[in-house]
Amino acid sequence: MLYDIIIIGGGPAGVAAGVYSARKRMKTLLLTESFGGQSIVSDDIQNWIGEPHISGFELAEKMEAHIRSFSDVVDIKISELVTGVKKIDCDDPRSARTGGRPCNFEVTTEGGKIYEGKALILASGARRKKLGVSGEEEFNGKGVVFCSTCDAPLFGGKDVVVVGGGNAGVEAVIDLLPYANHIYLLHRSETLKADPATVEEMKKNSKVELILNAETVKIEGDKFVTSLTYKNKKTGEEKTLPVGGVFIEVGSTPNSEIVKGIVDIDSWGQVIMDSKHASTSHPGIFAAGDVTDDPYKQNNISAGDAVKAALAAYAYILQLKKRTPASEEVTG
Repeated sequence: MLYDIIIIGGGPAGVAAGVYSARKRMKTLLLTESFGGQSIVSDDIQNWIGEPHISGFELAEKMEAHIRSFSDVVDIKISELVTGVKKIDCDDPRSARTGGRPCNFEVTTEGGKIYEGKALILASGARRKKLGVSGEEEFNGKGVVFCSTCDAPLFGGKDVVVVGGGNAGVEAVIDLLPYANHIYLLHRSETLKADPATVEEMKKNSKVELILNAETVKIEGDKFVTSLTYKNKKTGEEKTLPVGGVFIEVGSTPNSEIVKGIVDIDSWGQVIMDSKHASTSHPGIFAAGDVTDDPYKQNNISAGDAVKAALAAYAYILQLKKRTPASEEVTG
């Protein structure tokens, strides 16, 4: 089957794109490993418009229910990891406006399935970064964790370290407050990057100890984590903290590998997006959410950009339908 639009991703961007594609009656395929995106691990989301408080799990459930209400025009393939995107059936791979035949796109999944679409919306999000230090992999799941919402209750009464000074790091500290005995927050820079309101809330609690200009050197333990060593970036002095857990919250890497060489990607691995139409450097490919170079990685912004992507993809499909077999524009 040839789809009008293929959407890769099931987070806020992917679902928003799917809803708007469906409302335009585009034959749409949505491919995702799961619904919810990175927010699935958040216990209390307070900035999703219209919901003063909602968990990531609840938000994912609502998003899935919404997109499934358009099952007459949207095919949903869950647990489908996309491994590649290829341009097919085109004479001119860079522009549909130069007289050449515009591209279709072939999407391949980990299970070897292949799907074809006229337009592509990339909403594949990002994955969590790692520190790359000794002990991180060895003790992954044995005291080294990447999801405070999932694992905070396991660290009741223990001293723990959170590495990262952005929103994810500070929110991890807040997640740990009801459980941990003492929480060290390590950040490699001079100031925290998290929202000021969240930082203020964290600083009110005496359990929290903030350590700035700190670069993690190694994580050690026996069967389980017992310590983390960091270096003061100003003095070069190393110090070891006796802890029972290390929560790593140092950002994410865009899931853009599948379109590398097809669209322009910046040095951070982010797909370069024209914010006016959520378009990329290749005609027929649109992008939204954490995979893009939009500086504000927020659910509401991801959803808004995805709406633009869906509307722009719809306009692109309409333009294709105005073209003759000779690939000439038809007026009227």
